[in-house]
Amino acid sequence: METKTGTAHGTVDGYLMADFPWYGLDEAFTGRRWLHTVGASADGTVEHGSIGHGDEPSLKADPADAAALRFAVVVTLARRPGRRSADGTGVLEATSVSSAAWLAGSGLLSCTWPTTMDRSLRQDWMDQQTATAWELADDLTGPGWSTLTLPVDGEPAPFHYRESEYGWVMAGAARGVHLGAYGRGMSAYGLGLAVVKDVTTYEG
Repeated sequence: METKTGTAHGTVDGYLMADFPWYGLDEAFTGRRWLHTVGASADGTVEHGSIGHGDEPSLKADPADAAALRFAVVVTLARRPGRRSADGTGVLEATSVSSAAWLAGSGLLSCTWPTTMDRSLRQDWMDQQTATAWELADDLTGPGWSTLTLPVDGEPAPFHYRESEYGWVMAGAARGVHLGAYGRGMSAYGLGLAVVKDVTTYEG
């Protein structure tokens, strides 16, 4: 998967530049909704982004408070075929449900890694967990995943789903996009996803 550059956390500009629809939890969720981050390719094309629901995770939070957070983040990834890079020097891989699973898995890691861990061990831990997340995303039919069916735009859709001590991750597809999601303290069972009608109404 190509390297992405991120836009500022919580700004709506990148979301408005996307050529694909954004997804979030459907109207059954009545809590807080917030903008997370957008990823773009080297030429500025928006490729993916995340929208959060519930509490906003922060690594600055007290560990006891962080453990009590309840959130679900929905990742929308544009469906792209294999293509030439913007500078013409290489080929970019096609996006896939595995790509969405990887973005969701790494997203969960980025907001739930153990802050009480000794600083000298954090990078080793993150490298190990990141490699594991990629291996899992690359084998969606493997034993690390189960199947969960949730409504997407009101229609039942299958998702690859897994749980860990840090939370849950799932990945699937919708019209024109691949979808990922991750969360903690908020059950994935019973959630529904839908196109965001107006992303400017979400909090920055």
